[in-house]
Amino acid sequence: MVDVGAFIGQIFVIVLLVVLAIFVIVVLFRAIRIIPQAYAGVVERLGRYQRTLSPGLNILIPFIDRVLPLVDMREQVVSFPPQPVITEDNLVVSIDTVVYFQVTDARAATYEINNYLGAVEQLTTTTLRNVVGGLNLEQALTSRDNINGQLRIVLDEATGKWGIRVSRVELKAIDPPISIQDSMEKQMRAERDRRAAILTAEGSKQSQILEAEGRRQAEILTAEGDKQAQILRAEGESAAIQTVFQAIHDGNPDDKLLAYQYLQTLPKISDSASSKLWIIPSEFTEALKSMTAGFAPRRDAPSEPPADRSAPPAP
Repeated sequence: MVDVGAFIGQIFVIVLLVVLAIFVIVVLFRAIRIIPQAYAGVVERLGRYQRTLSPGLNILIPFIDRVLPLVDMREQVVSFPPQPVITEDNLVVSIDTVVYFQVTDARAATYEINNYLGAVEQLTTTTLRNVVGGLNLEQALTSRDNINGQLRIVLDEATGKWGIRVSRVELKAIDPPISIQDSMEKQMRAERDRRAAILTAEGSKQSQILEAEGRRQAEILTAEGDKQAQILRAEGESAAIQTVFQAIHDGNPDDKLLAYQYLQTLPKISDSASSKLWIIPSEFTEALKSMTAGFAPRRDAPSEPPADRSAPPAP
């Protein structure tokens, strides 16, 4: 027969070995902790801060060391809901803010503040109201960079002891009341219309100036062309007169030839519709007399006797 006691003893040993193996596995599992990159882990030993785990493989004392939730060490972007802010001229504007911050000390972010994200939001709202409260609406709309700089400085100083560094603060939107938006839109529309009218007038003025300048240049060029044409025409006529005069001088014409040339010119003069009166110089009449005298028979020439018609004809 099988010994029951021995069998029970073997089962107990096996169970004990299994339990021991499970315990060892659990101990090893709790003793080894892998921290991801860009994260940090705060270790408490028996309820007291022990150290901060860096990314990678870390060894802990099982059942004694406890790792708190990991802290994200990357830069974070948080957009806060619109906050009503009263300006210096008693207008309520709604402002959306965006905060860029980064945890630089995991221990301070864990123990120095309960909820650093909520604390940053409340601090941003308070600082925003203090800064914008000293500005009127126009300054608040046009001084975003100044407001952003003041918010960043105040938040960075206040959150430094929490292990947080604020890198940037941006005003995402500034929404004035509806009535003020309508008035601003009308004002901007009137300003745009005024600028458009000014630009149109300036364009018309420049166009008229350019057209006048073009006409002036055209008239100057036309006058220069007429001047050059008249000069060239006068020079041509002068050269023609000199040529004709030189030819006449070389030909040594007499009065008869001049009178004959004048007679040939008379039909051309009569062709003009405006020629109603002719003026004949005395020199021409004298030359004409000489020419007619040249063609007429001379009075002092002997005339032949008339034939005697009564005489009989010769045989």
